[in-house]
Amino acid sequence: MSEKKKAKKNFSILHNLQALAILGFGAPWHGHLAGVIWRARKHQPIWKGLAMAASSNAQELHTASSNGAWQPKAATIAEEWGSPSLRLLADRLRHYGAPASQWMSHAEDDAHRGVNSSMGMPTSIADANDIKWSPNQKRAAVLLCLFQGAGGELRVILTKRAGSLSSHSGEVALPGGKKDEGDEDDKATALREAQEEIGLEPSHVKIVTVLEPFLSKHLLTVTPVVAILPEHHKFEPRPNAGEVDAIFDVPLEMFLKDERHRFEDRQWLEVKYRVHYFEFEAADRKQFTIWGLTASILIRAASIILQRPADFPEFSPDFDTLAKQAMHGKDHKM
Repeated sequence: MSEKKKAKKNFSILHNLQALAILGFGAPWHGHLAGVIWRARKHQPIWKGLAMAASSNAQELHTASSNGAWQPKAATIAEEWGSPSLRLLADRLRHYGAPASQWMSHAEDDAHRGVNSSMGMPTSIADANDIKWSPNQKRAAVLLCLFQGAGGELRVILTKRAGSLSSHSGEVALPGGKKDEGDEDDKATALREAQEEIGLEPSHVKIVTVLEPFLSKHLLTVTPVVAILPEHHKFEPRPNAGEVDAIFDVPLEMFLKDERHRFEDRQWLEVKYRVHYFEFEAADRKQFTIWGLTASILIRAASIILQRPADFPEFSPDFDTLAKQAMHGKDHKM
């Protein structure tokens, strides 16, 4: 079996595990993942039976909804979440557990607001590579604000940084920035920065999970916060003229496709890392390049949210091994 097929099979297993958790077959999947996979390998008929039961129950839910049996409940969900599918997504993501990491950021980036870097490395990979630095209280957070497009697809809101900024001017970024003293946590940081940069009111979004932090080239710890915007039509973008030139949105799935995508391998701290580039053309024909840290975060987020791996190698050859070892909790030094 090819590596690509193995990766897709593993994602299928994770998807079924989450389905079982959502439909009441056990405790949240992330807390029992290793044990369930081991039991699945040893008792394949049992695993197949549970998977079939989950699939059957899911079909029953769909059928009941289609027949109008739960229309009042569906209407309530639509009012709160925008659609039943967004509610289901939120329930699934709340079971997500980020890989444990002891990483703390070491240095500040070049600008207080906005988080950009040519490099983006998950902190679990940094830990597996034994990259250690003196801890620092400086942190940053970005907001992955998701909403449902006209065709039912998930879309994410991005910004183009102002051309007048002294660093990373004109580059594409997720709304976000440094943690202020008054911020209670990474969620508060992401919401505050999004409000300041694009005029997104915190009360209009629902935070559903926090992903594994990433490490920038300047050793800044950047935490992606995932939120859902149930009523996107009510969002009126108000770009901060001093920080943002444009606000636009893209389909999340594009970060798993090899279309209009390229990459290059670079060296950092004697370790290879991969820089991804995505080209996007908006409806008004404006062209945007999404790359570096922002692209790395979106690739990882898309694979978790959409439950499938990218159509291309996410990491350079060195990181392929490190990623697998980090996922299995093994120590490795290069």
